[in-house]
Amino acid sequence: MRQAENDEREIGMAKSTIQDWTDSVVLLKFDQHKDVKYQVYREEERHYLELRDPEDTHIHTLELPEGMKLDRTSYEVLLRYVLLDVAPA
Repeated sequence: MRQAENDEREIGMAKSTIQDWTDSVVLLKFDQHKDVKYQVYREEERHYLELRDPEDTHIHTLELPEGMKLDRTSYEVLLRYVLLDVAPA
């Protein structure tokens, strides 16, 4: 087996999708909103929420806290937090 194929196989096993790309409209301050999409995935023992704009430009990747790893209702709340407090909105 070629090394590149072996590397791809290892990467594929290390990362698994928990929630595939989901479109969302996030309410910001003063009646403003932002269209985004996000996915939740796991790499080894850590869980991440990746946020992108509709043109697929990366905005931010957040490691999910222990209590929110599989709490799907918290994902949308985290989107607002990231847009308001972490990444420039």
